[in-house]
Amino acid sequence: MKNRVRVLREARGLTQEQLGKLTKVSRQAINAVETGKFEPSIWLAYDISHVFGCSIEEVFLFHESERKSRAEKSRRDIDG
Repeated sequence: MKNRVRVLREARGLTQEQLGKLTKVSRQAINAVETGKFEPSIWLAYDISHVFGCSIEEVFLFHESERKSRAEKSRRDIDG
């Protein structure tokens, strides 16, 4: 899933470590979210968005999610 976490974090002068502390996750988890290696739970997505004062949709770009694309393809395959 593509996201704007790094851009928003850097614009606010936060390190990954600081954002991790604010959202109660590790720096490694923030790095994994930023690089797209990990899709956050809805709760973590909410917490990250809350720190930035944005909606979840402003931070996480769901329409570009590979997982969503795979799910839609599976539905099309099933529906014929």
